[in-house]
Amino acid sequence: MLPLLFGITIICFAVMRLAPGSPVDMQTQLNPRVSVDAQERLRAMYNLDKPLHQQYGIWLKKVLVFDLGTSFSSDQRPVMDKIKERLPVTLLLNVLSMILILCVAIPLGVMSAVHQNSLFDRLTSVFVFVGFAIPTFWLALLLMIFFGIHLGWLPISGLRSLNYEYMSPGMALWDLIKHLLLPVCLSAFGGLAGFSRFMRANMLEVIRQDYMTTARAKGLSEPVVLGKHALKNALLPVITLLGLSVPGLIGGSVIFETIFSIPGMGQLLYMSVMARDYPVVMGILYIGAILTLIGNLVADVCYALVDPRIRVYS
Repeated sequence: MLPLLFGITIICFAVMRLAPGSPVDMQTQLNPRVSVDAQERLRAMYNLDKPLHQQYGIWLKKVLVFDLGTSFSSDQRPVMDKIKERLPVTLLLNVLSMILILCVAIPLGVMSAVHQNSLFDRLTSVFVFVGFAIPTFWLALLLMIFFGIHLGWLPISGLRSLNYEYMSPGMALWDLIKHLLLPVCLSAFGGLAGFSRFMRANMLEVIRQDYMTTARAKGLSEPVVLGKHALKNALLPVITLLGLSVPGLIGGSVIFETIFSIPGMGQLLYMSVMARDYPVVMGILYIGAILTLIGNLVADVCYALVDPRIRVYS
């Protein structure tokens, strides 16, 4: 994981500098009174006057002691403090989305495989293709207009209402659920389509194996055959997708947190990119890379839990 993380940071650091504009330009281009000398002093203060490899070395030395640097924005706050404020919100959205995906996609895929070519299977296939075809950001806008403006059932921005502090604990929890409902469902929508389709394909392959016929010949009931023998083997490719879907969920957070004005890491990343706030952008990408690698590690561990053949004993 460590060499891979090192390579990711090098690529992100280099690509980020390829974007047009710089923090100094963003801070001074609208102020005609700023002199060239002042701009050069700002570049020196931000270490932007040094070669790229030296800038990366300075950043890497700080990261090794768990210091992500200081934001280039006017508040001059530590990057770690900004991320700590936003990270729990993004993790909550992603965890809820992943739980929703797994709880719906796995049973949906299993039922579609067991009842292949039935009306249910055809309806779920239509749902899957719609899920793949519809841009989620466009669907988010439509649902915001329908449920938030026309019907007035759900809020369309933020995580709390204006009178949140005066609500009872039960009402405050219900208010949070209403704010999370649209972002979580939309974040899970695309993944739901993909996971259910992969689950269906895996189940179709597994239930045609000879050991499934043997299990039925032994007199095992169909729920036991499907749940104990087929499902565990069909889950292996899904676990792979589960680990690889972490960066997709984090990337999707940028879209949904911006659309719904949710104060998470995705919204912070978008604003930092627009402001060319290099330390904040690099810090978020670094944390995102760590979460992605941890997700892949968890997927590898789950392999051994699902399939004993993968376990290696010394």
